[in-house]
Amino acid sequence: MVGATKASFNDVPASHWAKASIESAVAKGYFKGYADGTFRPQAHITRAEFAVLLSRISSNVVENDSSTFADIAGHWGRSGIEQSIGMGFLTPSDYSGGFKPDKALTRREMAKWMASGLAARNEGFKQALSDTKDTLVPVAEYYKGGLNPSDYPYLSVALGTGLMTGYLDGTFGPSQPTTRAEVAVILSRYQQVQIKEASDYQDLEEMREVGLTGTNLLSATPHVYSKLHGTTEPLSFENFANTPYSMLYNRGTMTVHRMIVVDAVSKTESKNLYGRMFLAGDFTRPIKDKFYNVFIESTIIPNDNASLTNAAFPSSTLYNFTTGRGFKSSTSDHFGTTVLPAYDDYLRTGFFKKDVPRRFWMHQYLNRDKEVSVNGGTMGRNGTLTHWYIP
Repeated sequence: MVGATKASFNDVPASHWAKASIESAVAKGYFKGYADGTFRPQAHITRAEFAVLLSRISSNVVENDSSTFADIAGHWGRSGIEQSIGMGFLTPSDYSGGFKPDKALTRREMAKWMASGLAARNEGFKQALSDTKDTLVPVAEYYKGGLNPSDYPYLSVALGTGLMTGYLDGTFGPSQPTTRAEVAVILSRYQQVQIKEASDYQDLEEMREVGLTGTNLLSATPHVYSKLHGTTEPLSFENFANTPYSMLYNRGTMTVHRMIVVDAVSKTESKNLYGRMFLAGDFTRPIKDKFYNVFIESTIIPNDNASLTNAAFPSSTLYNFTTGRGFKSSTSDHFGTTVLPAYDDYLRTGFFKKDVPRRFWMHQYLNRDKEVSVNGGTMGRNGTLTHWYIP
């Protein structure tokens, strides 16, 4: 990274998508160009380079900057790497085989380092990492594979704060390297995020709620839970989630896992990040101004092959709000989700098979109108009851 420090480069034309961020990062001394007048925006960032960059932009206190990696002795980035460790970005135990400072940094590492640095300086972000350990991460690798459960909290913070984004096909690319141009943009974002609170970020708040309760109902809408009669105990969705119950007519067992609310503006735009998992231009359910779109993840284990057909399913689920409908969307292929067949496929059999657990997503509507918000806002009974309304 030694060389020119000017803010204009031969290989960064005026039309380059990251030009402003690159010039800003260079002007502030975070990045340097090369002696030949180039910035090399597509070149991969190494572990050492990103560690040094984080040490330059972070306002974290250095708690301990002693050397912990034998393979950085004499390396140009040693001081910055050690500072990043002391600032809480890097965990030495993650690199027990050596830091390998010149190895290309992966997007998984980038997310973890930045989220760890935020957690080291702010209790709210530290709590956010804890809250999202079991959340639904809106990237394709969550269902298709490529993420470890240990990745969930770090990606949640990176995505929920807007530090990083997924690709158009729904993937995050955790094992992919990242470029100098991408890092220049991300650094400008990090400077803003590090002075804010975790609670300032709506998408992160939703992922935290999903991780803790299975739904983003309270963070995505004005709904609240009713209280159990005579107590202060809220009738939370987590009371009902992941508790199997018998369906009507002895047709099988149903378990509701998650309930994701999407505040859709159109079929291609929503006000929350979870919308990218379900909405697309070919989404087959209508977007209604007076309703939120709700996506419910459930598992059904049929008792036989005959009675629980796709057509019979809605009348068998026992509770009004579990009578979801099937839908089609290209996001199903992108994100690897299994979806209840849409209405025009309802008369076909085969989706449900006796004794075979079938986990899938289905669609439901939630009323935005305060006066009728109690409609459909109940699932469960006795010790599993959940109920919500708009106060």
